[in-house]
Amino acid sequence: MKPLVVVIVGPTASGKTKLSIELAKRFDGEIVSADSMQIYRKMDIGTAKPTQEERDSVPHHMMDIIDPWEEYTLKQYLEDANRCVSEILSRNKLPILVGGTGLYVTSFLNNLSLSEETIDQPYRDALESDYDKLGGEEMLLRLSKIDPELAGRLFPKDKKRILRGLEVFHNTGITQTEQNRRAMESESRYEFLCFGLTAADRAYLYGRIDQRVEKMMQDGLLQEVQSIRNASCSRTARQAIGYRQFEPYFAGEASLEETVLRIQKESRNYAKRQLTWFRRDERIEWFSVDQMNFDNILNSCCERIAKHV
Repeated sequence: MKPLVVVIVGPTASGKTKLSIELAKRFDGEIVSADSMQIYRKMDIGTAKPTQEERDSVPHHMMDIIDPWEEYTLKQYLEDANRCVSEILSRNKLPILVGGTGLYVTSFLNNLSLSEETIDQPYRDALESDYDKLGGEEMLLRLSKIDPELAGRLFPKDKKRILRGLEVFHNTGITQTEQNRRAMESESRYEFLCFGLTAADRAYLYGRIDQRVEKMMQDGLLQEVQSIRNASCSRTARQAIGYRQFEPYFAGEASLEETVLRIQKESRNYAKRQLTWFRRDERIEWFSVDQMNFDNILNSCCERIAKHV
């Protein structure tokens, strides 16, 4: 039998961290983060990392591995995450992949393998400039002429993924969709059990998101942003929700209250995109956090895992 990897996905503020920690405690597991922002050191509050107490209770991997000014690619993530999972299995522990970054999760599930790619920094900078000047709709239209399948899955605000699709074709001459198709021809060496957290009432989820942002402010998000804003952050780190929204505030163009409202709004929009992304994957079994209490969700997941282990 293939070794089992449990996967927990869902939108921001849906309760992935709590569920993953309880499952890890019950099944002697270790957690591998699939969050493209939690990889950065010094970005703790705004990325909703588990508390130190939570991280001490269960081993966590793929957090705090690079500084905000360092670049980090999907290829690097897949290599590092696969290494972590292999090491966890070698200790006879249960790997639990947890996160809301759809590209990370789907690429891992589909056994995506990426070749080395030369970075054309001038072209990357030009793409950034074009997006800022022309807007997401125009750049998505540009991508649709090259890779219509990828473009059809994205939204104008998906800046990172739109630019990535254009960059991949420029650097390799092959679309990202075709690269993914070729890479998935080899079967994964793992068996996956995938759980998703959602809310039947979208307003319930949005309320949780708004409350989380308010708590982040109470915990010192403003001070955290101030501590890193003068650093030369990478392209990815600069796009983090909860950080980039402060720039108008620091420029004297928005109040702190307006900034908080903007973070809440963009977090809600991000949650919608996350749900759209993950809903396409039929391997995921969904649980509504507004219709089931936490213990029932936990017990249901435990029953399914127990059948495999």
